[in-house]
Amino acid sequence: MFKEILEKTFWNNTVMAYLISILILITGIITIKIFKHSLLKRLKAWAEKTATQFDDFLINVICHIALPLAYLVILYVSINTLKLNEFLKQAINFLGMALLTIMSARFAVVLAAYGFKLYWEKRGKDAGLERNLNGILRVLKLFIWSLAIVFFLDNLGFEISAVIASLGIGGVAVALAAQAVLGDLFSYFAILFDRPFELGDFIIIGEYLGTIEHIGIKTTRIRSLGGEQLIFSNTDLTNSRVRNYKRMDKRRVVFKLGVTYQTTLDNLKAIPKIIENIIKNTKDTVFDRAHFFSYGDFSLIYEVVYYVLGSDYNKYMDIQQEINFSINEEFKKKNIEFAYPTQTLFVNKSGK
Repeated sequence: MFKEILEKTFWNNTVMAYLISILILITGIITIKIFKHSLLKRLKAWAEKTATQFDDFLINVICHIALPLAYLVILYVSINTLKLNEFLKQAINFLGMALLTIMSARFAVVLAAYGFKLYWEKRGKDAGLERNLNGILRVLKLFIWSLAIVFFLDNLGFEISAVIASLGIGGVAVALAAQAVLGDLFSYFAILFDRPFELGDFIIIGEYLGTIEHIGIKTTRIRSLGGEQLIFSNTDLTNSRVRNYKRMDKRRVVFKLGVTYQTTLDNLKAIPKIIENIIKNTKDTVFDRAHFFSYGDFSLIYEVVYYVLGSDYNKYMDIQQEINFSINEEFKKKNIEFAYPTQTLFVNKSGK
């Protein structure tokens, strides 16, 4: 009698078939529950003890994407063991493909967000960079979901090749019409990832100079020393020779000074050593050289080279000022006179 009950048919399936389907579903759910409450729990405890973030990311993916997907797979497999009418079978395949596409797109988005987060943390958690990366992530999300929709429709049997071809032709037309905008967009990506400069950097482009104030998708804004805002397209910046003073570890300084022709030879020989001692005793400087350079029209010219440790312009000017004061003080002690433009008139008195 029990065998007869198992062989009874309801909606094209025997009772045995329904029991097998239910058994597969229950077994799958129990297996997932065991994994969740035993192995996954241990993985979470292990992840809390490690310093890396990848294991935390992996557990997050398992909890929010892998486990829901596993439940859906078990449900799909259990239902597909039954003989279903064509409409219901297509509906289940449609639903299964939709859920698989959504989960795959979510995984791609989460993976991209995690990659951007690692890049942002590696760059020092800069607030400006975070805004830029969030903007890029929104564009990337749109691309991922668009690709997911195309994949979904293609797997359902829709003829989308003609649509893609028309979109391709339209894309070429749009690209030609918006060539400058697209060029600035790609230049923005080059600036973002290659990092020729960052917010707060002091740069010089040709005859323009100032501090980076904003890096946008199309333009970059610079605050000049005069106070006005300079706006450059990103393409102009990537195609130009940019001098970034913020990245300068030390500043090379070259200056000249002249003394009178009446300076004694002993003092002329002593001047390089005097300047060397002054620079070496000045904080945050590295002496390079000091030489009697040339004979000028009205002075004997010395050339001095040293380095300022740092890129700050005000610091450089403070150090140069301190050196100038010290040179003036030491020269006065040794009666060495600075030269300035003079003209000597020789009068020849001759008798008639």
